[in-house]
Amino acid sequence: MGFFDRKVICGVCNEEVGLNRFKLKKSDAWLCPGCLKQAGGAAVINVNKITVEEIQAILQKKEDKLGDDPMSRAENMYSYCKENKFGSGFNEKWGVKHFKVLQDNLIHGEKVLMTFIGLHNYQSTTKHDSNYAYAITNKRILFGQKSLTGEKFKAVNHERINDITFNKGMVFGVLTIDTPQEKFNIALDKASASSINSEIHAVLDNLKSSNVQEGFSQPVANTSAADEIVKFKGLLDAGIITPEEFDAKKKQLLGL
Repeated sequence: MGFFDRKVICGVCNEEVGLNRFKLKKSDAWLCPGCLKQAGGAAVINVNKITVEEIQAILQKKEDKLGDDPMSRAENMYSYCKENKFGSGFNEKWGVKHFKVLQDNLIHGEKVLMTFIGLHNYQSTTKHDSNYAYAITNKRILFGQKSLTGEKFKAVNHERINDITFNKGMVFGVLTIDTPQEKFNIALDKASASSINSEIHAVLDNLKSSNVQEGFSQPVANTSAADEIVKFKGLLDAGIITPEEFDAKKKQLLGL
C-alpha cells in the first residue's frame, strides 16, 4: 500500500485508517492515530525506530496492568457516573477523556470503588476550573482533567484527608475535601449532590472498617528502620506522600 492510498490497514489493531496515519519504517507498516496515542503518543513513540511488535507489547503491558477489574477502565468509570446519576460532564466524549487520565495513573493494586464528575476548585458559577473526573479507590482520591492543551492529575492518599464536608446551595451542592496542603471545593449537580456525598462517605467508612479489621486479624511483622524507609520511598515515588513528609519520616525512623 502506497502513501497516497486513501485507506490502509493499521498494522497494530488491523483497523482501516485514512490519510491521518503514521509509517512504521522498521516494520514497513502503518499506524493509526488511536494506537499511537494509546502507546504513549508522538512524544514517546518514535515511528521511525519502533516495530509493530514493540507497540503491541507496550499496549499489552498496559492492558495487563488494568487486569480484569471493569472499573479500572475509563469507559466503565463514566458509565458508573451515568447509571448512578453522579454527574455527566459536558458530554460523554469529554467525560471519558477525563476518566482516561485517571485510568492512566492507577497504581499497582489500586481498585476504583466509586466515581463522580464535578466542577473543580469551585468558587462561583462563573469561577471554577471546569469539569474534572474523580474516583475513590482503595488507596487514594483521584482528580483528573483532559483539555485541548494537555491534562491535569492529582491524587490524595486517604490518610492525608482531614475532613470531607458538604453544603447544599441554591444551584449546586459543594463538596469540600480538606487536606494539610489545601482544600478542594467541588460543585456537584444539585439533583444528585446528596447521594454523591453519601456514597463517598459510605465508601471511605467501609475502607476504614476493613483496615481496622485487618489490623486486628493480622500479626504485626517485625520490620527494620531500613525496611520502613524503603516502604515510604515507594510511597514517595508513587506521588502518595511529599518529599517533605518522606524526609520527616526518615528522620523519625533513624532517630535523628
